[in-house]
Amino acid sequence: MRTDLKDNYWQITPDKPLALQLAKRLVSEYVFDAVRLEGINYTLPEVKTLLDGITVGGHKNEEQDIVINQGKAWKHLFKIVQNKQFNLSAKVACEIHKIAAKEEAMTWGKFRNTGVSIAGTDYLPPDPRHLDELFSKMIRDAEKYNDIYDKAFFVFLNMSRTQYFHDVNKRTGRFMMNGILLDKGYPPINVRANRQQEFNEKMIEFYNTGEMKPMNLFLRSCMDPKIKEIMKSNTLSR
Repeated sequence: MRTDLKDNYWQITPDKPLALQLAKRLVSEYVFDAVRLEGINYTLPEVKTLLDGITVGGHKNEEQDIVINQGKAWKHLFKIVQNKQFNLSAKVACEIHKIAAKEEAMTWGKFRNTGVSIAGTDYLPPDPRHLDELFSKMIRDAEKYNDIYDKAFFVFLNMSRTQYFHDVNKRTGRFMMNGILLDKGYPPINVRANRQQEFNEKMIEFYNTGEMKPMNLFLRSCMDPKIKEIMKSNTLSR
């Protein structure tokens, strides 16, 4: 399974140490964009300050915790990728959710045990009794993708639409998506805050139809041009 875009679409050679190094340098931006997508109005300097361990005034405590938890989740992801402990599994997804969703979701670190709904759509996620089976099926289906981006995007979209957790599904799905990419030596995909409306509109369309291609193409367009050029330059210098 694949889109009409080839594996070498960005013409970069995977490089795990470089991809991790670049991601670590941009983690403040990743956190900033992620929380802005959730409607939390921190500035980038405020996010950097907070991730450095300095409290920023003028914000709700729960919003501050969300920012901090995003930073911790990124650090955890970097650690398990570096230590070759990352894999596509419910265990890893729950470990990440336990950090990213702490004190925010109704429960964190385990699959939901009630039904949920998604704002803006009539689509209803599956009954919680089927979540273990559905996650196992997602793992099997992900292996059918030859293109690493198709595989990573499939996992994010599946986790978002299935809603394995009470809340923080899209963010956890993006961590798993980027774990797949980093583990194979590719840089993360970051959805910029200034594309929030486009992201939300395409996600609603995806929830309604289950058709992944529009979101796949959107996510491919989110590759940071600067990172792409650095990775391509490294490829050419070999």
